Amino acid sequence: MAASLGLGSAQFGGDYGISNTRGRVSEDEVRQILQLAADCKVLTVDSSHYDGDVERILGRNWPFPSPFKPQVRTLRLEKGLDWLESRLRRSVEHMGLVRVHAALIDNPEDLMGPQGDELWARLEKLKADGLISKIGISASYDDQPLLLARRFKPDVMQVPASILDQRLVRDGTLAALAKLGVEVQIRSVFLQGLLFLPREKLPANLIPVGPHLSRVRRIMAESGADPLHAALSFALNLDGVSTVVVGVTSAAELRAIIAASESKAPRINWDAMALNDEVALTPGMWFQDLGEKTQRRLVRVA
Repeated sequence: MAASLGLGSAQFGGDYGISNTRGRVSEDEVRQILQLAADCKVLTVDSSHYDGDVERILGRNWPFPSPFKPQVRTLRLEKGLDWLESRLRRSVEHMGLVRVHAALIDNPEDLMGPQGDELWARLEKLKADGLISKIGISASYDDQPLLLARRFKPDVMQVPASILDQRLVRDGTLAALAKLGVEVQIRSVFLQGLLFLPREKLPANLIPVGPHLSRVRRIMAESGADPLHAALSFALNLDGVSTVVVGVTSAAELRAIIAASESKAPRINWDAMALNDEVALTPGMWFQDLGEKTQRRLVRVA
C-alpha cells in the first residue's frame, strides 16, 4: 500500500530550501494551504519551533474543526528536563490545541547522553497524561535510526530519504523499522529542493554533482516523468513507509504535489539516480568552506 502525504511547515517560518525563490509564506497563503490539505486528507502536519514562529502561525490558521494530526518537536536538553517539558507544553498551546498527535525528539544525541532514559520516560509520562498520542524520533542517517528504534521502541521514526539519498533504503533500515512496528515517516524527498535546482545555480560545493543531477533529469525525461512526479513516486512506494512529509510555499504547489502523487508511477531505473557524495547528501555542508576537500572532489569528477 502506498504511503500517504504529510505537510511540513518549515517554509511557513522562513526562506527554507535551496530552490525556494518565493521566500517565507504569507499567513493568507498558509491558511489556503491548510484548507486545501484538510480538503484533500493530507492530515499529518509537522511543526518545528526552529523555523520562525511556525507554531503560532499554525495556531492562527487551522481550519475548524481541524482534522489534522499535528506533530511537535523537542528542543535541546541543555536546559534540563523540566524546561524541555514546559517548552513542549507551550508548543501545544501556541498551536491552539490541548493535545497533539505526536512529539518527536529532534536531537537524537540527547537520547544517547546521560539523561537519555530520563528524557524518554518524561515523554512517556506526557503520553500517559494525554498531551501527546505518540512518541517519536527525528533522525538523520548518521544517527543510526535502526539502533535508536531497537533501544527506545518509538511509535514514530522520521528520517530522510529520496531519489538522490537512498542510503536508508539500500541498507534495509526503512524495511527493518517497519518490521519493528514503527510508523515510518520520510522527509527531504526533494533533498531540500536540490532536485529542482538548475545546474548553473548550484553553489560551489555542489558543482561536482552537477553531471549526476543532469543525468538524473535525463533519465526522468526519457521515462516521461518530471522531477516532481518521479520523486514522489519513488518516496510514496517505498516498502514500510507510512507518510511522506513535503513542504510547500503555496496552495498551487500543494495541489501539484497531490496531483503528481495520484499519477501512476513511471518505470525508471531508481538505482541509477542515487547520489554517493557526502557533501551533497548533507545540506549543512552545502555552503561551508570545505577547502581542499572540495578541490579534491572537483578534480575527481573532472
